[in-house]
Amino acid sequence: MVLDYYRRNRVFLAEWESLKPIDFYTLAYQAEELEYELACIEQETRFRLWIFKKGVEDRTIGCFGFSNIVRGAFLSCFLGYKLDEAEINNGYMTEAVQKGIEIIFNQFNLHRIEANIMPKNKRSLRVVEKLGFYNEGVAYKY
Repeated sequence: MVLDYYRRNRVFLAEWESLKPIDFYTLAYQAEELEYELACIEQETRFRLWIFKKGVEDRTIGCFGFSNIVRGAFLSCFLGYKLDEAEINNGYMTEAVQKGIEIIFNQFNLHRIEANIMPKNKRSLRVVEKLGFYNEGVAYKY
């Protein structure tokens, strides 16, 4: 399902993501990545969830995740997300990330989430605005 998601959205996501390794669009690569993500969840260093439409369990429409989880006094992480091109503007990402924020605050006990978004990505900026995020600055080299 994850491989199918990436293949369906390869062109759409290319504008927003870094270049992918040559084997990224293979089942072996995606299986290894999912195993790595599970290990990260167990170690509480990264937490990614895949999104499905209610009643459609055989096709993922996107994912979101919290990475670079820092403990100690900082208790912080980064937020990232991506959605199937055919599913944008339906509120799915806002709903999913809202639930993820509850988990990261209540179960992971973090208190700061940073969303790094390219300023030209207006749809993505709108998601975090609806969730109460605010702009703390621009990383000009990003």
